[in-house]
Amino acid sequence: MQFRRLHDWNVTPKEAVAIQKRLRGELVVAGRIDPKALRLVAGVDVSVRGGISQAAVVVCRMPDFAVVETRIARRPTPFPYVPGLLTFREGPVLEDAFAALASEPDLFLVDGAGIAHPRRLGVAAHLGLILDRPTVGCAKTRLCGTHDPVPEARGAAVPLVDRGEEVGIVLRTRAGVAPLFVSPGHRCALSDVAAAVMACTPRWRLPEPIRRAHEAAGREPDA
Repeated sequence: MQFRRLHDWNVTPKEAVAIQKRLRGELVVAGRIDPKALRLVAGVDVSVRGGISQAAVVVCRMPDFAVVETRIARRPTPFPYVPGLLTFREGPVLEDAFAALASEPDLFLVDGAGIAHPRRLGVAAHLGLILDRPTVGCAKTRLCGTHDPVPEARGAAVPLVDRGEEVGIVLRTRAGVAPLFVSPGHRCALSDVAAAVMACTPRWRLPEPIRRAHEAAGREPDA
C-alpha cells in the first residue's frame, strides 16, 4: 500500500511538537462513513517490549470480521515515551507494516487518539495524513478534555470537550465496561465516528479489528 512520507522521524521532542502544529492544519475532519458500506476495516496497534517495537495491521472483512490479511513489522523503538508524541514512537514501524499491505481498507481504526489531543494531532490523525485515508482514534485513556458521566448502556455516548471545542465522544462499547475515547483522525466527521466504531464492536470493549491487531502486536515473533 502506498502512503505519504511527510517528514523525517529522527527528530527531538521539541521538533516533534513543531511538526504536529504544522500538520494539524492539513487535517480534514469531514467525510461521511456509512457503516453499511464498509467492506474492509483495518485495526492498528503497536507493542513495545525490550526496546523493540512490533506493529500489527489487521484487515477485517465486514460484516463478519474474517481476517483478510495481517501485517507485522518490527524495529528498534526510535523515540522515548512522551505523552502526546506517540506517533513519533510508533510511526516508523507502522510505515513498514503499511508498506506490506496488499488490500486497500476503507477505514483504519487506531489504538490511540485522533483530534482528541492537546495539539489536535494524535496518532490516528497523524497516521491518517500519512495514509490519506479515513482514520478514527479509539483511545483507552483520555489525553485532554472533560465530559459528563456516560450512561451504562452499550452504545451510550457523551461529548468530549476541550477548551470549548467538541473533539470526540466518550463511547460505551460494552455495558458496564469502561468507555473508549473516540475521535476523528482524518477524512471523517465527528458525527459518524460513533456509528462506525459500534459497527466494528460486536462483543468486546475494543473494536474487533483493533482487538485482533492488539493480539498480533503482542505476540512473540516466532509464535
